[in-house]
Amino acid sequence: MLNDILQPKTALFEDGLQTVLRGHENRSRRVVILKGNLTVNVRSEGRGISARVGKDGLYGFASIAEYTPEAAEKVLKAAKNNALLLARHAEKRFPMPPAFERGIVPLNCPIVDTEQKKIIEACRALDTYIEKTYPDLTSRTVIYSEDSQDRIIYSSDACCGHVTSPRCYIYVFLNSVTKDGVPVELFKALGGAGSFDDQFADLTKYYPDIEALYKKLKDKAEGVYAEAGYKQVVLGGMMGGMLAHEAVGHTVEADLVLGGSVAGPNLRKRVASDLVNLTDFAHTYNGGLAPLPVFLDDEGIRATDAPLIENGILTGYMNNRETAEHFGVNPAGNARAWTFADEPLIRMRNTCVLPGKNTVEELIASVDDGYYLIDSGNGQADLTGEFMFGVTCGYEIKHGKLGRALLDTTVSGVAFDMLKTVDMVSDTVEWSSSGFCGKKQMIPVGMGGPHMRCMIMIGGR
Repeated sequence: MLNDILQPKTALFEDGLQTVLRGHENRSRRVVILKGNLTVNVRSEGRGISARVGKDGLYGFASIAEYTPEAAEKVLKAAKNNALLLARHAEKRFPMPPAFERGIVPLNCPIVDTEQKKIIEACRALDTYIEKTYPDLTSRTVIYSEDSQDRIIYSSDACCGHVTSPRCYIYVFLNSVTKDGVPVELFKALGGAGSFDDQFADLTKYYPDIEALYKKLKDKAEGVYAEAGYKQVVLGGMMGGMLAHEAVGHTVEADLVLGGSVAGPNLRKRVASDLVNLTDFAHTYNGGLAPLPVFLDDEGIRATDAPLIENGILTGYMNNRETAEHFGVNPAGNARAWTFADEPLIRMRNTCVLPGKNTVEELIASVDDGYYLIDSGNGQADLTGEFMFGVTCGYEIKHGKLGRALLDTTVSGVAFDMLKTVDMVSDTVEWSSSGFCGKKQMIPVGMGGPHMRCMIMIGGR
């Protein structure tokens, strides 16, 4: 954990300059067990200090890969000089975003440094369990992945605080073959926010998840290709979460809106059916912690929820301080940076479609001839909202009942068109925080959603 060496340096903040001083440490670990063999065992750490200084609507940024009082003084001076240089040569002067709520955001949770040996032993134990329980698998892989951010932030005109973002996952990959000898694979991410003991003190709690994954894999080994065309489908929560993030979320990041995304001309217009509500949650969902809690962003803004779509109407964007001033709204804490050397960008946190009123069983029972699409291994979308996602796990629906499993396929469409076809939404939400978003710099994100019945273009063989 970082010690606070930055607070005394706030005495160097100058009137008339908007200043943020940030100490930032990243730690990552990765262990890979492939068919019982330890093939990867790595750990990396990096820490440093950055400063961003604003003058006349222009920002100077500087960073250094040291965490010392002297380094803090260096980056403050360099960032100030960069800002003043830009201001001297700018043809126009722009107002800086106004001051916001002052206050201290307390440390949300500690980051525990678990012994690497303990992590390896847990991965070996889980691999041994899988080997003994499912001897007919052709291959198996157990991957431990941990990343954490530890940040101390001081802002001249907003909030200050010490906040952390630890998370750890074990990814279980299971492999089999079809009756024709074609390899098939499925994986499951086990874990979540917190340190190793928070998630993996008891491995047996994940045995039911591995059993469900194995059954889906065996179904897939007997699977069929989907019939290509425009079909009625039930999207599982993770498919809906991928859509919410990739095809909708990026289009409503305010910097991309200003860059020409489809969301720009659609503000306060209908972009989905009445049943669709989408929010980027900060740190709390349904009375508990969101999958990836964010309490304070890297501009010193206390994080709050950002409603994006309400009853099918696009109502807002995700902003930093600058774009919030441009659009005449308050920022909600979406400015995030991955390392000390990165400037904060507008990023998602926990983007989720809100639940509806129907059960999952009711959604499936309502489809006469369609598909149940559960998981996606990858996806891409552009600023028009056009998307294509891979489908790694799914089933036929025939006369309201699940049929044969599907082999890998794809779905595609335009998000705001597809969301207008949503006519049933389940009353439960599935969440995941195992992914990264790669917008210019990596950042961990949470995403999720309920099951949704809609129309979508599905690929065939």
